[in-house]
Amino acid sequence: MHFNLADCFECVADTVPERVAIVAGDQRLSYSTLDERSARFANALADAGIRRGEHVGLYLHNQVEHLEAMLGCFKRRAVPINVNYRYGPDELAYLFADAEIGALVYGAEYREIVDALRPLLPKLRVVIEVGDGDAPPGALDYEGALGSASTTRTFAPRSADDHYVLYTGGTTGMPKGVVWRQEDMFFATLGGGNPGGTPIERPEEIAQTVLVNRSQRLTPFLSPGDPVPEQFVVLALGPLMHASGQWSALGALLAGATVVIYTERSIDMEHVLALVERERVVMLTLVGDASARPLLEAREANPSRDDTSSLQLLGSGGAILSADVKERLLAAFPSVLAITEAIGASESPVQAVAVTRRDGAPQESLRFDPRDTTMVVDDELRPVARGSGAIGRLATRGRVPLGYYRDEEKSASTFVDIDGVRWALPGDMATVDADGSIHLLGRGSMCINTGGEKVYPEEVEAVVKAHPGIADAIVVGAPDERFGQRVVVVAAAHDPLAPPTLDEIRAHCRSRLAGYKLPRSLLIVDHVERSPAGKPDYRWAVVVAGSLPAES
Repeated sequence: MHFNLADCFECVADTVPERVAIVAGDQRLSYSTLDERSARFANALADAGIRRGEHVGLYLHNQVEHLEAMLGCFKRRAVPINVNYRYGPDELAYLFADAEIGALVYGAEYREIVDALRPLLPKLRVVIEVGDGDAPPGALDYEGALGSASTTRTFAPRSADDHYVLYTGGTTGMPKGVVWRQEDMFFATLGGGNPGGTPIERPEEIAQTVLVNRSQRLTPFLSPGDPVPEQFVVLALGPLMHASGQWSALGALLAGATVVIYTERSIDMEHVLALVERERVVMLTLVGDASARPLLEAREANPSRDDTSSLQLLGSGGAILSADVKERLLAAFPSVLAITEAIGASESPVQAVAVTRRDGAPQESLRFDPRDTTMVVDDELRPVARGSGAIGRLATRGRVPLGYYRDEEKSASTFVDIDGVRWALPGDMATVDADGSIHLLGRGSMCINTGGEKVYPEEVEAVVKAHPGIADAIVVGAPDERFGQRVVVVAAAHDPLAPPTLDEIRAHCRSRLAGYKLPRSLLIVDHVERSPAGKPDYRWAVVVAGSLPAES
């Protein structure tokens, strides 16, 4: 008995073939259609020579093809690799080389970048363009490849040990691949076939769960008389290239729900509310205040424009969701039963949760109830005592990843043995209150979390200091109402009388850094404080940066 993501999906598709699986703009795919197209993609990979275990990069926006290709990879026993489309050429070259991709599926808008990078990637043998059918020489056209491929499921038997890999920026600068067993992923982050309920125990239970449990994640929050939706419909605002969007979509599909893909290139909350009404969305997932505040602004500006009465559950992860924002959300959306938040990481299962119910006070920001597989440990890997005020690292046991791809040293420091049990320590710092709840402090060191994206200060510093007008610089995060934090440069100029402007610094960084890593504030100082050993004084820089307005 084993759980494999492709096997589980095929069970759902066979059980409810006509149920709507994906809505993306005007496209609506049933489970049978999604299964057929992903099977075609799997066979197209096989026809192109992609072997079991090979890595396939998905350089795509939020679109149907993203999920088709991901599921097709699982069917073929290939490994899909998420690609951050906001990366610049240098970052992409590093990611493609580090992941050792043998194939790349990319949007036609990235043709020029892909053409420039291909000569640098000797292991890249197959490129597939998603576009208008006019693929360049040496590339396959996505629809053409699917059209000529078989729809049959003549695949080799799969395994619970097949890999799932998620690349994450984390806190170490350049992206790294987190390697999971698929069965561990199924239970640790994808809901175990029954999100919000008791995980299934045998693969054959999937069919029964899909048929009878339409409420799924709502079950713990329903009271007698509360309406139960005919179909559970999920809209995730996190992109499919990130864990939040990807796990929301996969978890929903493996439970027989309908996934609404947000296909616009930028978030328009009026459009989001229109989608909630049109598709009768039951669960909307947010990225903390970064998406909750704009959503509230749109809703409060015109509270009666969109019928959001189908909305019963709000979820959030990846960034801070403030207590006052939760109060406003419950007031703005009276049909919502609860707001759920979770601490997690690409390197671990959900570690702790916070639930704000309509009939209770909003959960305090950054305070969570730990799972029974979670503890906070000190530098000696001993549990932090309740109410001690000691700061430690969140640790999680149970179904955890195998490690980082091609990085044994980092794997050894993140996945450790404590009293004979393997634990994941992804880097979140926390304290433990007297009642056992966890107060989250943030991801290690000085990592900046801006709208759910993680920015490593030293990576930005290296680029900023390459500007001819900069003599020295420290990069830190400063509070930002919408994004949680913003990237701030505290710098000394070569010519104090003619320092570079923020726009000049951003222009200098743009070709080497993803857009979310670009500085949003600049403060020119007489000199940059450093320790006697030459290390940057981040505490000083944080104090200095805290006096800045939102944009300066």
